Amino acid sequence: MDHRPPHPSHRQVGEPRLPLLAVPFALIAAVTVVDVLAPPDVHLGPFLVAAPALTASFAGPRMTGFVGAVAVAAQVTVAVVRTTATDLNHTFQIIALVLISIFVTLFAHLREVHEKQLTQLRSVAEAAQEVVLRPLRDRMGPLRLASVYLAAEAEAQIGGDLYAATRTPHGTRLIVGDVRGKGLEAVGDAALVLGAFRAAAHQEADLPTLVAYLEAAVAADPDGADGADEPADDPGEAFTTAAVLDIPDREMTVRLISCGHPPPLLLRGGRVIPLEVDHPAPPLGLTRYVDTGFAPQSFSFEPGDMILLYTDGVIEARDAEGTFYPLPERAADWPGDGPDALLRHLCTDLLAHSPGGSLGDDAAMVAIERVTGA
Repeated sequence: MDHRPPHPSHRQVGEPRLPLLAVPFALIAAVTVVDVLAPPDVHLGPFLVAAPALTASFAGPRMTGFVGAVAVAAQVTVAVVRTTATDLNHTFQIIALVLISIFVTLFAHLREVHEKQLTQLRSVAEAAQEVVLRPLRDRMGPLRLASVYLAAEAEAQIGGDLYAATRTPHGTRLIVGDVRGKGLEAVGDAALVLGAFRAAAHQEADLPTLVAYLEAAVAADPDGADGADEPADDPGEAFTTAAVLDIPDREMTVRLISCGHPPPLLLRGGRVIPLEVDHPAPPLGLTRYVDTGFAPQSFSFEPGDMILLYTDGVIEARDAEGTFYPLPERAADWPGDGPDALLRHLCTDLLAHSPGGSLGDDAAMVAIERVTGA
């Protein structure tokens, strides 16, 4: 199953919340009645400004302006009943109420415009997520998969973390990675890596050739996907850490090439085993500066085993005391009920570990379980 960052359905911009509308009207009625009945030296009219001010906090400009008009009409009624509408004290109260009503109506208009912009941004982010970070299939050959993406920014749905999986004639290939940087440039770089992986993963005969293809794609655009003509001030700024895996259907192994990425975790019989490669490669985009090859390393991966892929946003999450999230220890507490249950367990625990349930960096996780030998 593919998990997405939880985001509640949003009400229509400017849509009034009907139960709340009773509050300003009740306030106007109460102040009007008490002001009419109060002694001559007591004036409660200034409290009427609270009605349009409250309305502006949850309703649109039209409703705010209407409530302001009702408040002004109530103030005029009080003036006529108590003295006269041309009384100096009531005149200044009416003028002040009109000006404040106009001001808060303008505020409600600006807030409505801002909400529309946020709604558009959410729509763009969700569309980008569906295109760039496609959901993983629940089942691929002898594997069960689950994935989750937790965005650090409240309004964001996707950032520089990435994952993908594809079938080949002999098995399944996966990638999990983390692009340096944040924002739209990181999204573009992630799309570049994912596009190259999807284009070549089912075509390249071996894992080193596939990773070399990914390196060539990243190295061909060292400034990111912005199309700038000027070279970057630091050509080493654009890089992507990645773990690329090849899981054959009929061999109880997993072949791994790590390009500067945190090691996957193998969960087997209550134990958590980091899959540390002996000769890791530099991150994608930096291998041209280092004379190295892409040597895959094989690890045992048997039915019932689980592999957990993750980005550094998971292990670098800190609690209120600055302690990093202990992923291996928390993964060991998993009760053992499939990849979906594992990610639910870790997401709940990770957000509880982070102050206010807010992560300092985007985090992605992919869980892979081998359920059969073929």
